[in-house]
Amino acid sequence: MLNVKKAGFFTSIQDQGRFGFRDLGVPVSGAMDTYSASIANSLLENDENAAVMELTMTGPTLEFELPTFIALSGADISPKLNQQPIPINQVHQVAAGDVLSFGKLVQGFRAYLAVKKGFGTAVLMNSRSFYAPITPHHNIKDRMELPIASCERYEPKISSLSPEAFHKEHTLEVYRGPEFDLLDDRQLEALFAGDFTISKENNRMAYQLEQTIPGHRHTMLTSATLPGTMQFTPAGKLIILMKDGQTTGGYPRILQLSNTAICILSQKKFGDTIKLHLK
Repeated sequence: MLNVKKAGFFTSIQDQGRFGFRDLGVPVSGAMDTYSASIANSLLENDENAAVMELTMTGPTLEFELPTFIALSGADISPKLNQQPIPINQVHQVAAGDVLSFGKLVQGFRAYLAVKKGFGTAVLMNSRSFYAPITPHHNIKDRMELPIASCERYEPKISSLSPEAFHKEHTLEVYRGPEFDLLDDRQLEALFAGDFTISKENNRMAYQLEQTIPGHRHTMLTSATLPGTMQFTPAGKLIILMKDGQTTGGYPRILQLSNTAICILSQKKFGDTIKLHLK
């Protein structure tokens, strides 16, 4: 087992997502930055869909009851094993009784902790991913115990990696959404000419941008949305749906982020800036 001594700001169990239930209003969920989650799992030669722990801004304090191997990727939240700093994107051996903790956020916003063979939390609707309405126990809390497998021997084929640093990326690759053609020249200029700032309203459901563009008077029926769909409100507000975002919406869907762009955006926090690049 893994004992959660302190949970951190927002820590949850996630895999690659919950698919096939959007018609029931259940979002995909899963790791916000699937690239970083995959890096952590690949270092341990886990299945790509093995459940990982997603850490947001601050990390938890975790005590291991069993020996295992771990890897961290994504944001650098100054991880320490038994109070000794350890690097991210590298395999680390953990003994029974060892304590993993975190300090200052150095770069990025979300980190991913993988353990050898993955976290063994319950599978609901074909996924271990946290989504509050159906998996409240996957949101990590103080003094919680999480199931992990014991592993005393493991010789990784690759012990460390130097993945792309998404936290340093500034430009988001976007594609035309279903209502893109509703935009006029002024709105297009505002969308692609300058930078946008991440607002305080950002979480696993959606990221809002501080700057607005000229508004509109278009009405439309509620229609399907996806992670990465950019909605455009009548007042000119831009809302980018994320992994726990609603499955339908009534605002024009003017742009769609690529999966890489979603990963980049998930590593941004309040005050960071982005630029949109139309493919």
